[in-house]
Amino acid sequence: MIPFDILLLFTTASMALAITPGPDNIFVLAQSALYGRKTGLLITFGLCTGLLVHIGAVALGVAAILQKSVLAFNALKMAGIGYLLYLAWQAFRADGIEPNGRENGPMGGWALYARGIVMNVTNPKVAIFFLAFLPQFAGPARGSVPLQIALLGIVFMISALVVFGCIAWAASRIGQWLRNSKRTHLAMNRGAGSVFLLLAGQLALSRQ
Repeated sequence: MIPFDILLLFTTASMALAITPGPDNIFVLAQSALYGRKTGLLITFGLCTGLLVHIGAVALGVAAILQKSVLAFNALKMAGIGYLLYLAWQAFRADGIEPNGRENGPMGGWALYARGIVMNVTNPKVAIFFLAFLPQFAGPARGSVPLQIALLGIVFMISALVVFGCIAWAASRIGQWLRNSKRTHLAMNRGAGSVFLLLAGQLALSRQ
């Protein structure tokens, strides 16, 4: 349905975009450094699951509403800002853990997975980005456009999964050395809280 050369170009572009510093991969990096590879991977799976919501929204035309409706865009944006501020509050109030503490930190696996989903779904810029990006690689002459967009979205999701997984692995290796110090872990929590505040500020300044 989609020519191989277009699919290859799209995959390359998707990998490059996934590597580019943004809220999602910075989130994975910070949490992996704090709590280890397993935490980073669970959040990555959650983030990629959240992408399915945006892919479906673009394929069904729902994302166009966010692009045209200021009220809908701002409502979702405020939800995202509120969640990031909540994460920042949690990080700033967290104490340093003892060396060799639990890899998942204070949260269970399902909670971490859900955190990734919420983090992604409440960012309206992802839906707007997909609305602008995915249709460029789809064409009516090649069949159903919604089906092509869904396929492209899955390719993008797999690309993000690979890149974010690598980030989680690398950050956890570095964080493993740092987590052996309770004082250092406390400083890492403060750093993560600052990252969440910066991401909340970035989202607050975003426009349609």
